[in-house]
Amino acid sequence: MARLFGTDGIRGVANVDLKPALAFALGRATAHLLASGRGPIVLGQDTRRSGDMLASAIVAGAASMGVDVYRAGVLPTPALAHLAGTGEFAAGIVVSASHNPADDNGLKVLDHRGIKLDDALEDELDTLIWRAEELPSPTNAGIGREVDARDLVERYVAHRVELARRNRNDLRVVVDCANGSGCPVAGRIIGASGARVSTIHDNPDGVNINLDCGATHPESLAAHVAARGADVGFALDGDADRCVAVDERGRVVDGDRLIGLIALDRIEQRALAGSTVVVSVLSNGGLVSAIQRVGGQIVRTPVGDKYILDAMLVSGAGLGGEKSGHVIIAEHANAGDGIVTALEVLGILSRCGRPLSELADRIVLYPQQQRSVRVRHKDQWDADPAITAAIRAAEAELADGGRVLVRPSGTEPVLRIMVEGEHEEIVTTLADRLAALVADRLNQPA
Repeated sequence: MARLFGTDGIRGVANVDLKPALAFALGRATAHLLASGRGPIVLGQDTRRSGDMLASAIVAGAASMGVDVYRAGVLPTPALAHLAGTGEFAAGIVVSASHNPADDNGLKVLDHRGIKLDDALEDELDTLIWRAEELPSPTNAGIGREVDARDLVERYVAHRVELARRNRNDLRVVVDCANGSGCPVAGRIIGASGARVSTIHDNPDGVNINLDCGATHPESLAAHVAARGADVGFALDGDADRCVAVDERGRVVDGDRLIGLIALDRIEQRALAGSTVVVSVLSNGGLVSAIQRVGGQIVRTPVGDKYILDAMLVSGAGLGGEKSGHVIIAEHANAGDGIVTALEVLGILSRCGRPLSELADRIVLYPQQQRSVRVRHKDQWDADPAITAAIRAAEAELADGGRVLVRPSGTEPVLRIMVEGEHEEIVTTLADRLAALVADRLNQPA
């Protein structure tokens, strides 16, 4: 049986790969493994049209196992994580495909701490999903119920508003809500800092989530920041756990630079736990150098925010994140939260009185190119001698000044290629060359 879980839950095209029957089975399996006799499940979703369908199937599955489900409606994934970790819920489930296109959807399971499951527990849940119909079911008096819990999001808002009030400022801010689950809350929370907030892409219709907007398409935000003469812009993704910024000049500041400027600020204030930052293998070598120059330590992990958090818990690091804009600030949350990232940056800008462009320029990134190649056989790349030979040749050409990273996507039929080095032209040429070879070799008939 194929493993259902990727690097960030179960994903697929809604009603094609990811059908209500699978969501029903996940509801049963999660109830059995994590919730039976322990308490209810809290359930949230983003703004995709398919969310209602899949959430209803999860409710039915969990209820058929005798577990109540508190249905919190549309809310950011970090809000669901916050709620799941309050102590009154046995588990949390989020129906969201994060930054993916609207046709996709996903299922993410959190434990009673509001943390994504470790690999061993995820494997156990995966096995249970395949045999969910075999699990024992109660009769009428023992069936669980659906509880309307849409007001629970206000607990998250209240917590983040309190944080916002600690980061007082009067900056002009544009927030791109990606037509996602941050729409109802992002402006309210960030505005509580005193910032003069304008929101864009905040009218979800079920099909426009992440469409030419948000953290994966910050060009629209950059244009709005420039046109409005704003001090800074923040782009969330569809479930609001990512954030990328735009400086006052309209330049994009990615996750690596956001991590860097937060890390440098905290190290200088001696306020970074362990003086340690956790980043994934994709984070730029320039970020690593900038942090190490001021005495900080770096821990690298595989791609995936749950691996970032695991390493933070083990190392005692106060900060971690990914180039994509997932940033975890241990002092405030146990999950990436794009709104918290924005508040942290606003606090730094207000305190130091310097523009974002100047702070971001302290982290000099090495030229880096990434390619995502859609292939038929993404897990067979390292068995192809032509591909492995080409990677070795590319590494030799880059010498000590660069690296090549190849990995299959955990959520799509895609092989991802990253090339980093000292010279932009060489990096681009090698990335294009490897992508073309991979496309040719891994799209052959089986």
